[in-house]
Amino acid sequence: MNKPIPDKAEVAIEYPEKLYIGTFERSSRFDAHFDEQGISLTLERKGDPATQKSVHFHMHYGLFGAILHELARTAIRMPLDEPHRTILSQAARTLDAALAQTADER
Repeated sequence: MNKPIPDKAEVAIEYPEKLYIGTFERSSRFDAHFDEQGISLTLERKGDPATQKSVHFHMHYGLFGAILHELARTAIRMPLDEPHRTILSQAARTLDAALAQTADER
């Protein structure tokens, strides 16, 4: 866990009888990577035992691809002056270029 969270993440897990909610901010860390079956994302907040928490999330490539398509479909709803548009656009271009590379090019 070596990447600081540059913004904020909120996580909610709802069960019929329980609700778990957690917030991860700039003092928290994250890890994200591809593996053989999909993507892995971990959010972690260190600290005293009462405030420590972590979330581990894994999804297969098909679901991740569907999520990216849905995000692309709804991106038009973001305000044109939204500063996060630039961040997301640059990240998407970087991902696209990385996916286009072969193992020999790396």
